[in-house]
Amino acid sequence: MKIVSVINYKGGVGKTTVTSNIAAQLAYSGHRVLLLDMDAQASLTFSLVSPDYWDDNLRENKTIKSWFDRISGGEEVMPLHDLVHFPAKVNSKLPRGKNGCLDLISSHLGLINVDLELATLLGGANLKQSKINYIKVHGKLKDALVDLGQRNNYDIVLVDCPPNFNIVTKNAIVASDQILIPAKPDYLSTLGIEYLQRSVNDLISEFNEFGSLDESFEPVSPEILGVVFTMIQIRNQQPIAAQRQFIAQTKRLGVPIFDSNFRENKTIFADAPQDGVPVILNGYSSSTYNDIVEELEEFVTEFISRSGGI
Repeated sequence: MKIVSVINYKGGVGKTTVTSNIAAQLAYSGHRVLLLDMDAQASLTFSLVSPDYWDDNLRENKTIKSWFDRISGGEEVMPLHDLVHFPAKVNSKLPRGKNGCLDLISSHLGLINVDLELATLLGGANLKQSKINYIKVHGKLKDALVDLGQRNNYDIVLVDCPPNFNIVTKNAIVASDQILIPAKPDYLSTLGIEYLQRSVNDLISEFNEFGSLDESFEPVSPEILGVVFTMIQIRNQQPIAAQRQFIAQTKRLGVPIFDSNFRENKTIFADAPQDGVPVILNGYSSSTYNDIVEELEEFVTEFISRSGGI
């Protein structure tokens, strides 16, 4: 099972669109996929379930916040399996007989407050104890996801991370095998990519250093798969000149860049969350939609290749 975190420090770059469409295409191809929404904005959650359904059925004790609340409260955590939801509408779009599925662990608007509560667990009577607590707090999600993956036989977990580097995000990074960075090719969206790389490297270095205090500790080494550019404006079958400038600047950082990208189409991409089905499974009837789906399929093929197979 692979665990891939999807992250960018800048919000509004199409992170949720990228995550949901990768998941939908993989599930359509017969893979067992889990989506974990770790962003307090809950955009991924509300792209697959209605706010009313979430409020009535998931909000109280079926979100990732419930799991983190138990950790911060010093209680025994429930298995992540108890939080898994089966979004019926999107799964109804999958072909029968291929065994693909798309499951969801939803987010909660109150997740933004969890970080402060988790931070209280990081202290210790001495430096060694503080380092041990650091490993315990930041490594909780990794162990839980491995157990869940074995139980539900998932092929891949895609984690939609918040646009920050708090303890919740660090749990996702530590748990991950690979990291995907969606970015809009503009000044603000690409500005933080180099800093994100450094933050990931510093986190992994620190986590592995502290973990060396435990003889049974296994080091972590998430790999950055690369940057996928979103909201591309096409002219003469290529991104417009202003966007090509920022794509070129990002390449000079030495970070891998996906050849495939997500073109801008506010109508098709903006309507999909309200329908509860990612664009790639929507089945619209238009040449523009067909072009977009073909590009999305090309991206997922490249994603599988770069990730070493699913």
